[in-house]
Amino acid sequence: MSLQIERRAEPSSLMRVAAPLIATLLTLVVSSIMFALIGHNPLDTLFAFFVAPLLSMNGLSEWLLKASPLILIACGLAIGFRANVWNIGAEGQLVVGAIAASGVGLFYPDPESPLLLPLMFLAGMAGGMAWAAVPAFLRARMNTNEILVTLMMTYIATLLLSLLVHGPWRDPDGFNYPQTALLPNAAMFSYFDATYRLNTSIFITVIAVVAMWFFTERSFFGYKMSVGGAAPLAARYAGFKESGSVWLGLLISGGVAGIAGMAEASGPLGQLSAQISPGYGFAAIIVAFIGRLNAFGIVLGGLLLSLLYLGGEAVQLSMGLPSAVTSIFQGMLLFFLLASDFLIFYRIGRPVAAQGGT
Repeated sequence: MSLQIERRAEPSSLMRVAAPLIATLLTLVVSSIMFALIGHNPLDTLFAFFVAPLLSMNGLSEWLLKASPLILIACGLAIGFRANVWNIGAEGQLVVGAIAASGVGLFYPDPESPLLLPLMFLAGMAGGMAWAAVPAFLRARMNTNEILVTLMMTYIATLLLSLLVHGPWRDPDGFNYPQTALLPNAAMFSYFDATYRLNTSIFITVIAVVAMWFFTERSFFGYKMSVGGAAPLAARYAGFKESGSVWLGLLISGGVAGIAGMAEASGPLGQLSAQISPGYGFAAIIVAFIGRLNAFGIVLGGLLLSLLYLGGEAVQLSMGLPSAVTSIFQGMLLFFLLASDFLIFYRIGRPVAAQGGT
């Protein structure tokens, strides 16, 4: 029997807000069934995953530390997503930003200069923006698909990083590990407490959240981009150029991702390594959609996704579960969120003729 899909005239505003909560609940239900099938008590496993990591100061600091790059990158991505500019390559832009910033930190003539950290910040931002400028140019001039271009460039960035840390930038005293030498002290963010890894780079994320809210909700440029994404024909009629939104969306998201890469190198890692990111650039896409492309919703989404990273590490140690559990949670969460959004905007039913025969 054929089914008919029709767009709802007035999607429910309440359901749009509730969709992330519904998707999270469904993820927990399905994951409980999965844990039971592989021989683990669902309640014990969920407690070890979502509650136990937050019962210590170290766990809380790691939670905020992992949430910071997710929220930061998602804020940049959401600006482009609002204008239908789909940057899927934030992971590559993060990597290039980390490479550029680490290059300044490692080879700057004066390793004790107070200017070193600001210069690394600028280099990280410039690296991410330069990497995003390529798909922006191709989309604006040749109408290429920025989804494919940004994604493919991520693999180029990852291979470039591997080349550097296995080759010319590898630490000669690093026992052959694919990593650079440690960055000098002047290139590092300050720690709140020497016992924990949480550092002052978190203030960059706080500023980014406020800036994103102001840009999207209070600025004319943010209004133009939102109109361009929601009603392209109306935007063209009003004289808003699509190419401007493409450039702005990709450069902002690329620059922010590059800053996140710089913060990882100058924060918890202290050097450039082949594993500079556990996939923050990709996970931030989920964070942006969980947060409904809203600044403060993104904060909640980032805290949830960072808890998945933290919980995945915890159950590896306490229960022997594989690290892939984190990716499974992320995948289920995104699937249920997209399914919820689809049902909010569309109705599925039988064709009218099949229902009554008239």
